Amino acid sequence: MPEVSVRKGEPVDRALKRLKTKLEMEGILEEVRRLRAHETPKERTRRKARATAKRGKIRFRYVANKPAPAEGAPTAE
Repeated sequence: MPEVSVRKGEPVDRALKRLKTKLEMEGILEEVRRLRAHETPKERTRRKARATAKRGKIRFRYVANKPAPAEGAPTAE
């Protein structure tokens, strides 16, 4: 469970924003919204498609940043 401690002199609304950000990053808020009401098959498909696209975007970010092998260098094939 994410925790946020309020620092001395920090406004409470800023601490709440940090808590909300942590909850969002861990996917807790999305799960609560999903379980709050009935999810139609179309909504389920859309949610899964968004999750797949997000995973693909993250995967692409790491693959795109790898340097290309030098020409003439041995490959793993």
